[in-house]
Amino acid sequence: MRTLVVVRSLKMGGMERVAVNLADAFAQAGHESHLLSFRRVEAPLAPEHPNVRQHRLALRWWARLTGVGLVLELLVRLFVNPVVKRSLFLGSGIMGGVVFRLWLKAFERRHGRVDRIVFRGVGTFELVWSFRDDRARYVLENILHAGEANWQRRLFARCLYHRRHLVAVSQGVAESVRAAMQAWRFAPESLEVIPNPCPIESIRRQMVEPEPDLPEGPYIVNVARLVPAKDQALLLRAYAASGVDLPLVMVGEGQERGRLGALARELGIAERVIFAGQRANPYPWMHHARLFVLSSRFEGMGIVLFEALACGTPVLSVDCPGGIREILKGELASCVVPHDEERLAEGIRTGVQGDKLLIKENWLDDFRPETVAARFVSPSPIT
Repeated sequence: MRTLVVVRSLKMGGMERVAVNLADAFAQAGHESHLLSFRRVEAPLAPEHPNVRQHRLALRWWARLTGVGLVLELLVRLFVNPVVKRSLFLGSGIMGGVVFRLWLKAFERRHGRVDRIVFRGVGTFELVWSFRDDRARYVLENILHAGEANWQRRLFARCLYHRRHLVAVSQGVAESVRAAMQAWRFAPESLEVIPNPCPIESIRRQMVEPEPDLPEGPYIVNVARLVPAKDQALLLRAYAASGVDLPLVMVGEGQERGRLGALARELGIAERVIFAGQRANPYPWMHHARLFVLSSRFEGMGIVLFEALACGTPVLSVDCPGGIREILKGELASCVVPHDEERLAEGIRTGVQGDKLLIKENWLDDFRPETVAARFVSPSPIT
């Protein structure tokens, strides 16, 4: 089959990395795989499989160039967005969808008809929301917070989710979609659950690459953006309360960097906390760690958990809405603790004691690329 994965950009990030992984998975499964991004970024993520063909469409530039797109964008920016917050996509996505359809027609004249189009992330949907096609699958990477049911949310939902084939990355995300369907009054064409792929072989090649900045001895690691949703503040407090002497390494960047540094100093643990920044290859940091800890308030899938397991590293996660329990199930259920400082501190103490956990290959079976790719090209989505 001929597949096309569409993503807003290929910047360094979890959702973008999963888009690349899926394009690789299609190629690995023997499909003709194409990957399209809408924005140019410095040091973009790149597919590993040599048969993935990359494309870039300067979507916003072309939409504005039509004239109509520029007028619609300005009208929404000047008159709608001041009243209806976060509504800029209502203007830009109309011609964005038209431009994408024209690009797709030109693409298919060169390469042949596409059998499956996969849009990753709501930010990508917004750019082309007027585009509709039965071959398209729209992947929701995170839970929907139904919250207050007002006309604004209903309008957005009708544009982005109504009468589309939606894919949730976990049962937790699917449950949040069903709750939002009632609150926001939309009905998808279908809703199925397909987890993110874990490129196990690729991860294991990358995890042994040289990394001169690694701590010399054992350490605890967290790999995530430094943003409120990842709740590294809870992790710092629990780490301080645990009394564990192993360094805590935090791999990632984000708006919370300054606040977290100040909190580490306030807790008296600054000398044991290493802010390693964003890393193009985080897998050596996972592989050499004694324990991987996730402290998020919610996780659509929690891909870093199965990435850490693929690196052979034991994991510990707080319980939170989303998909972590679809990874940490069965024998791994004991790796989940309540989202609480005291219980997380206890989990950290337990996790660094004794022998290192032996990772079983069958724990990763549901996330193998060939399994996930087969689910996406299945002709009959589960409603």
